[in-house]
Amino acid sequence: MTIRPYHAADLETLFAANQASVPGVGAETLNDLTTWINLATCLVATDSADQALGFITIMPLGLSAYPSPNMRWFESYSEATGKSVVYVDRIALLPEARGMRLGEQLYQTAFDQFTDTDEIGCEVNTQPPNPGSHRFHKRLGFREVGTQTFVPGEKSVTYYVRPL
Repeated sequence: MTIRPYHAADLETLFAANQASVPGVGAETLNDLTTWINLATCLVATDSADQALGFITIMPLGLSAYPSPNMRWFESYSEATGKSVVYVDRIALLPEARGMRLGEQLYQTAFDQFTDTDEIGCEVNTQPPNPGSHRFHKRLGFREVGTQTFVPGEKSVTYYVRPL
């Protein structure tokens, strides 16, 4: 498997991977996903024929064009800690690509690419529950730094960071 930058030809497959990963990631329209990818550094996992299997989007903080309460949380965290942070907006794989350690490879490429940043941050749902993602992020060296409830009993997250 290869990790490479996003190409416009990947969009339909990445959209399918995103939608197949809901509720672990937010459902998006094709237009919104295109906008978020264009704001981010988007890394794509591909097979030997260079066909997309999944992706990760990493955003710099301070993008007012991205209306995310999770990014706003990381902006406050960065200001309070004095650490530079990049924000993982989403990571998603096609169902048939899961279990191949592509998520680890996507993250490792991101870790290598952002060495001039103090930390990489992400959020993982606690409601609806996503225990596999919590285990995955902890295994990669992320540590819990906060929580937020959006809708009691329906939508809450845990915030994680990992030093780079």
